[in-house]
Amino acid sequence: MLRLTDLKLPLDHAPEDLDRAICERLEIEPGDLVRYAVAKRGNDARKKTAIKLVYAIDVTLRDEAAVLARHAGDQHLRPSPDTAYRFPVMAPEGWQGQRPVVIGAGPCGLLAALILAQMGLKPIIIERGKAVRERTKDTWGLWRRSVLNPESNVQFGEGGAGTFSDGKLYSRIKDPRHLGRKVLVEFVKAGAPDDILTEAHPHIGTFRLVTMVMSIRETIEQLGGEYRFQTRVEDFEIEETGGTRKLKGLHLSTGEFLPASHVVMAVGHSARDTFHVLHDRGVHIEAKPFAIGVRIEHPQSWIDTARYGPFAGNKILGPAAYSISHQAKSTGRTVYSFCMCPGGRVVAATSEEGRVVTNGMSQYSRAEFNANSGLVVDIDPARDYPGGPLAGIAFQRKWESLAFTAGGSNYKAPGQKLGDLLAGQASSGDFGSVVPSYQPGVHLTDLSQCLPDYVMQSFREALPVFGRQVPGYDHPDVILTGVETRTSSPVRITRGADLQSLNTAGLYPAGEGAGYAGGILSAAVDGIRVAEALALDLVG
Repeated sequence: MLRLTDLKLPLDHAPEDLDRAICERLEIEPGDLVRYAVAKRGNDARKKTAIKLVYAIDVTLRDEAAVLARHAGDQHLRPSPDTAYRFPVMAPEGWQGQRPVVIGAGPCGLLAALILAQMGLKPIIIERGKAVRERTKDTWGLWRRSVLNPESNVQFGEGGAGTFSDGKLYSRIKDPRHLGRKVLVEFVKAGAPDDILTEAHPHIGTFRLVTMVMSIRETIEQLGGEYRFQTRVEDFEIEETGGTRKLKGLHLSTGEFLPASHVVMAVGHSARDTFHVLHDRGVHIEAKPFAIGVRIEHPQSWIDTARYGPFAGNKILGPAAYSISHQAKSTGRTVYSFCMCPGGRVVAATSEEGRVVTNGMSQYSRAEFNANSGLVVDIDPARDYPGGPLAGIAFQRKWESLAFTAGGSNYKAPGQKLGDLLAGQASSGDFGSVVPSYQPGVHLTDLSQCLPDYVMQSFREALPVFGRQVPGYDHPDVILTGVETRTSSPVRITRGADLQSLNTAGLYPAGEGAGYAGGILSAAVDGIRVAEALALDLVG
């Protein structure tokens, strides 16, 4: 089988045009094409008047060797990659070793637990939040009634922060073993739409993520895994002998001591109390860069027109997305869009009382009125928050607390019109032509009250530049809602080549909270890698 890439056809092409295009590109007769399957489909919208669909196709030919030889110089024709997943080890029949523990049931912990269960190791999953259905009710409690449950919210609970997001399933990570394909296959088994296997930028949305997470949990339990919800790891017992440190077990909020020699630490980027405990126990932790800023909202129709021109609203293209960045000369910092959600809403994402945090979410349909994206500025530990590996947590909390006050101290978020931000004046009165989607509400004010001066200055330089790149982006009525502080973890729980903590054997830092992923797919892939390393050490 051969993989043919960068095959472009008009947006409105007929199905049979694909067969014809394959034959023309490979210079073969129709009878020489045995079968084909779409591996990926994206689009090229650089010319708005002639948008093309771009395909990667797996083809089976009568004489593949001859075709490959004839096109030896064509970088877009290669043997199809082997994307099948193979377990590196399986537990022996009747294996009675100590069960591995996974802390956290977000995308990383979920896939780590699934792989461990499929290898016959019957993992125990510790999740401080609630099961996803109950968690959803608590999350809506903040959005609709301004009632926060610090242990059950957008950040904490089954499914992790990715459950209340756009459900993006693409990543720029290097993935030579095609572990991302394993993730997508498991998601389809759990109820995700089949098109995530072929779309260049797949997504599934919140409602579908909820049912998928439940299905994967059932699979893990059927394979002998055990979930413990509303259970927090309060301490780690570490044995030190002869200059070496090894994990011995976990002290849980239930009062139980759980013996554990192999633990996946997949807690997510908001488990601040856990980071403090790990630091107190001497586990190696480093400060790492992240970014802070706001959520910016435009009517989706504006973005569709800016990106697709006369093809705006085309069902094949769907709602348009964007990705933009600018290096601000005035501050020396990068301003960029982050986690763009077409046809979605801005959501309250705090996990701590007295603080406001924003994030973006959308459903599979992406059918809501506004587009939103993080608009953030890079933050560097040495430059912006020196003071040790946990200083970034205090830095985030400072601006989240100021945002809570600026919004009215009732979980409403502070917001500002783009025109007022550029003019350096507070916003007030009506919203204008862009109505914010954040619940429990947006209080118009001056965002300089809750963001560093260098962030505001970077915005003022970058926004007009973005307006030239995406017409309408810098419309004065556009709403910016603060604050977006949890773009990624402010720490890295450093690990070695064996994927264990640098100085604590048996502890496997993983995913976004440990500083090794960013987004659902990369976190899930990291969960697989860590589960494999753990299993090889445990069983090998």
